[in-house]
Amino acid sequence: MLLATIKSALEDIGSALRMRRVWVALAQETIGDQHRRTALGPLWLLLNYLAFAGTFIFVFQRGDSSMANYPAYVAVGLLVWFYIMEVLTQSVTLFVREESFIKGTTLPLTVYVMRLFMQSVIRAGYALVGCAAILALSGIGVSAMWGWSLLGLVVVLATAPAAILIFAFLGVYFPDSQFIVSNLMRIGMFLTPVFWTYDNAGGVRHIFYYWNPFTYFLEIVRVPIIAGDVPSRSFLLCVGLGLALWAFALLLLGRLRKQVVFAI
Repeated sequence: MLLATIKSALEDIGSALRMRRVWVALAQETIGDQHRRTALGPLWLLLNYLAFAGTFIFVFQRGDSSMANYPAYVAVGLLVWFYIMEVLTQSVTLFVREESFIKGTTLPLTVYVMRLFMQSVIRAGYALVGCAAILALSGIGVSAMWGWSLLGLVVVLATAPAAILIFAFLGVYFPDSQFIVSNLMRIGMFLTPVFWTYDNAGGVRHIFYYWNPFTYFLEIVRVPIIAGDVPSRSFLLCVGLGLALWAFALLLLGRLRKQVVFAI
């Protein structure tokens, strides 16, 4: 039974990967449509990132003046956080938004998952340009340690489709989750060390840092650039969490992919 469930999920994923031109084109079309009538087009994605980063750096830098590379710290943290936040908040309503396509076509469910994944990657690409500019202005030179940050980004990206699947099914069978997740992500930005530093502090800050899984996804990208170190423990935790999410996502996809059309 379990093997049949996993096989069904893998068949859906395999079919979607063979249709990669479809979800890539759909993602590009979505980004274009959202900015079609604007003067700057998708460049607004870059400006939005720079506006947020600049505000946090200006407002909070004095409080973290002991950190020499605080602008770079914020820039990388926001890059990863914005990607995670968009993936989770958008995925909860994914299957509901795609109801007409799901009911009217025979496309694999994973096509919609990969469409959102690619859409989020494109958005993050504009933010990445802004992040690179802030890093350059901060005087942080490119080094071999950046390869570990690149590997960290790969781990974040590889985990995203599994998270999208899980939250998309959650949104179908528990509609209130869209409001819960969006509110939690807004609050989570302040409970996650995106713009505040830990510095081995105790108390509540230690709890928010140590027991927050988002902390470690930020660290695997940020620490090699900022501190020139490899956060081995964070890598292990993120890879382990990613594998667990994929195992759960495969079970959900295999069991529910044919039933979701009746639930939305």
